[in-house]
Amino acid sequence: MTLPLPVTELYLLALMLIFAAPYLVWRLLRTDYYAPLVVVQIIGGIVLGPGVLGAMFPGYYQTVFAPPVIGALNGVAWWAVMLFVFAAGLELDLKAAWKWRGETGITAGLALGTPLLLGAGAALILLTLGYPEQWIGAKGTQWQFVAGVGMACAVTALPILVLFLEKLEILRTAMGQRILRYASLDDIMIWGVLALILLDWERVTRQLGFLIGFGIAVVLVRRLIAWVPQRDRWYLGLIWLAACGYLADWSGLHYMVGAFLAGAALDAEWFEIESIDKFREVVLLAFMPVFFLSTGLRTSWEMGGMAAFGAAALLLAAMIVGKLLGVGLAGHLLKWGKGEAWVIGWLLQTKALIMIIFVNILFDKQIITSGAFTALLLAAIGSTMLTIPIVTPRLRRLDGMLDKAG
Repeated sequence: MTLPLPVTELYLLALMLIFAAPYLVWRLLRTDYYAPLVVVQIIGGIVLGPGVLGAMFPGYYQTVFAPPVIGALNGVAWWAVMLFVFAAGLELDLKAAWKWRGETGITAGLALGTPLLLGAGAALILLTLGYPEQWIGAKGTQWQFVAGVGMACAVTALPILVLFLEKLEILRTAMGQRILRYASLDDIMIWGVLALILLDWERVTRQLGFLIGFGIAVVLVRRLIAWVPQRDRWYLGLIWLAACGYLADWSGLHYMVGAFLAGAALDAEWFEIESIDKFREVVLLAFMPVFFLSTGLRTSWEMGGMAAFGAAALLLAAMIVGKLLGVGLAGHLLKWGKGEAWVIGWLLQTKALIMIIFVNILFDKQIITSGAFTALLLAAIGSTMLTIPIVTPRLRRLDGMLDKAG
């Protein structure tokens, strides 16, 4: 009789799979042009989970991803995504958004509002064509589902957008900074709408207490972090992050809402932009692959693979068409040059991690089902994979516009 491996060894074996499999696919197949490593890691999480390899080789899945191993991995995943969302909050440049508030407000508003409406329309179509219980979670209402799916379709993945702009070598150009301004303002609105969706009337006093207490604490924490030496700021920032995550979750919002607020309340210049870039890269390299796997473990094909892919195609169309229409209208109103709106629209429709984090929250709160979660996850992957191949050839024609600040 073969004795089962100790949990520690199974945990390390799982980590080997999580890091090695996506890396080998990305490197050996040279997928970087259409599927950066982060996308391959997300797909790897789905493949390694119960829906694909777990269904083909149930013995592998039950052995390697035993409940104690999954519990240990989930702990890493929770902290990983909190660190990532915290960094996204730090990267918000509200001063630049205020300087160009007219143009930024119009563009960000249309870039968010149009795909939100189309995404909500797609959600209503799904409810009409199928049974609502296929899509709406046990604790969700129709309005929460429609608003949640609509906002998921409107999301822009700010941290992944930074990576894509670096890859395209336009991050430090005026156009790159413009795109980040639009995405930053949308980020604030996205988390604000999410807080409304998650509003729990049974715990509304807790939530109001959290928001009031957070406002007071921000003043004190900002003074403290500005006062302490540079070497102490990251450490205090992590304590602040854990506290905000805990209190947001206690109030009935979600720990990731707290994580974003923790980062957004602080100034990036206190931590230095280069340090934030390195911090984000370390989190993406060393921690986020575990989150991708935990996301993959949540995928479900119970409704049927074709139904999930059909729903994903509908949602993907709403995301892309909505973002391009919204940015195109902004470009027309602001008299942008030919081709500007197309490139900016495609970059802003990048969903990747922020949408995946967003739908994880909806799934955690049982607003969407595992089937809806799977369809949204597939749409996020498709959105991200399309960005670089479509933008790269068009970007070459905009050389003269890269230094246009607004």
